[in-house]
Amino acid sequence: MLKMIFKTFTIVAGWTAITGFPSLSDATPAINGAESMVAKIRHAGRLRCGVVATPEDWNKTDLHGPLVGLDLEICRAVAIAVLGPGGKPRVNVESPAFAGELEAEEALSKGAVDLLVGVTPDATSMWHWKIAFGPAVFYDGQGFLVRKELSASSIKDLAGHTVCVVEGTDNEKILAVRSKPPGVSLHPFDFQEEGEMDDAVATRRCDAVSAYVSHLAALRRTYAAQLSNDTLLPDMLTLSPVAPAYRQGDTQWAMIVDWTIYALLQAEASGVTRANVASQRVSEDPVVQRLLGGDWAASRALGLTDKDWAAQVIAEVGNYGEIYDRTVGMDGTLRLPRGVNALWTNGGLMHPLPVQ
Repeated sequence: MLKMIFKTFTIVAGWTAITGFPSLSDATPAINGAESMVAKIRHAGRLRCGVVATPEDWNKTDLHGPLVGLDLEICRAVAIAVLGPGGKPRVNVESPAFAGELEAEEALSKGAVDLLVGVTPDATSMWHWKIAFGPAVFYDGQGFLVRKELSASSIKDLAGHTVCVVEGTDNEKILAVRSKPPGVSLHPFDFQEEGEMDDAVATRRCDAVSAYVSHLAALRRTYAAQLSNDTLLPDMLTLSPVAPAYRQGDTQWAMIVDWTIYALLQAEASGVTRANVASQRVSEDPVVQRLLGGDWAASRALGLTDKDWAAQVIAEVGNYGEIYDRTVGMDGTLRLPRGVNALWTNGGLMHPLPVQ
């Protein structure tokens, strides 16, 4: 059965100063008399980055599947942006396990971690924990995994069929509400826990199952012998973005996290990869020039010492598409197609703000 753990990972990377340019401590002044987050990370030589792993069977709020691989790569990218490459960052578990996103956000609020990746933004958490959220690194959402024998291509094809769902969750309520407008008469089959539901799917007690797409992909992998040929429908009833979170009050730190993600997205859009980033430094494309450090504008705005900070990040972790493919995509564990996580140019939702 899938288990939820929250772990803190220490990410260490080298950092090289450039003579004549302000140090990170100069570029990131104290916030309300306190040392800035960038200065703390630089002085410690590490980034304490928390991620949320796979949910417990009984958990009825944090229903995402295992996205740790993707989240950790975002952590690595941010660490390299702040500290420089210095070889492959080391990842060490430091903190005890937490039960879900709520505990993870509390840990961030209390300073147990510097950055949290893998939570769904909401106004209540922002207000209660005094945290803020960066851009989405993954769009999850409630979808459907359907038995191959049904030959279903949309939710309308599920009329009259049994659809398994976890009782007492938003997924159950949304399934009931959203299936009415198309006039689809489904037969919900409720379960108390995800583990029970997953076993029922594997033993073919359900014609389909409705849950977060990341969970459905993990379910298909776990029960590969039974479910490998089952179909993930393109229909999604909801969108649940997965994003980084940081404490409020340090604008510079928030900007670095956000624009690191935008740099990964822009790199994919511009065709800059881990393999060709060195040769792309001489590109005549002004967008690529600014991305890879053709001027000091972005690095000065973010308070980063190296003007080619984005090039260093891409050289280590690749662009967003490369990260996606090897963690949750077709070369990763979940084998999820890009779908809504494709670039905006390919009909998806992922898009950067200008790196300039």
